[in-house]
Amino acid sequence: MQRVLFRPAKQRLVEFIEIEEPSTGRHFLCVSVGKNKEVQLCIVRCQISLPNSKSGSKKSHTKRSSIQDCYRRTEVWSLQDLILIDGRDPDVDDPCFLLHFDKVRTVTATSCSAKYSIVRALGALSDQHYQRSLNLRNFDLAYIKPTSFYSNRGDCVVLSQICFYAFNLVCLSMCPVPLDA
Repeated sequence: MQRVLFRPAKQRLVEFIEIEEPSTGRHFLCVSVGKNKEVQLCIVRCQISLPNSKSGSKKSHTKRSSIQDCYRRTEVWSLQDLILIDGRDPDVDDPCFLLHFDKVRTVTATSCSAKYSIVRALGALSDQHYQRSLNLRNFDLAYIKPTSFYSNRGDCVVLSQICFYAFNLVCLSMCPVPLDA
């Protein structure tokens, strides 16, 4: 995608996740940064078309050329226009979230991990390029903005926190409890 779709437009693909859409083909929510430091979000559709064997063309149709032709941007927004990201319910494992621009766009990621990954990337880019934090609602902020003790390394930090807490619980459960008579 970077080589075929973003590099020719003088943009750098920073993050992308696969999303579920009602139309056929694979769809991705992509975040890119242009040379002018403008951050864009876009929906990219990948629709691989089968070569027409009856065309009579002598040009060979390779798998690589069909992949190059399949990526199309269907929707594009600027990060500056993003008013709010609504995770819908932080207590439920729901990969769906809402992007509030001038209209609300519902996005369904393939997993909750992907949802939090893209929100972390958007938050970091908003801080870096626009010096403002994103307006987030209904997210578990521990997964997006780690405490000051932990650095912002995403899922690895969250996993290590969980392992640390589990280890402490195991150790505490093995400690003998004195019984005073």
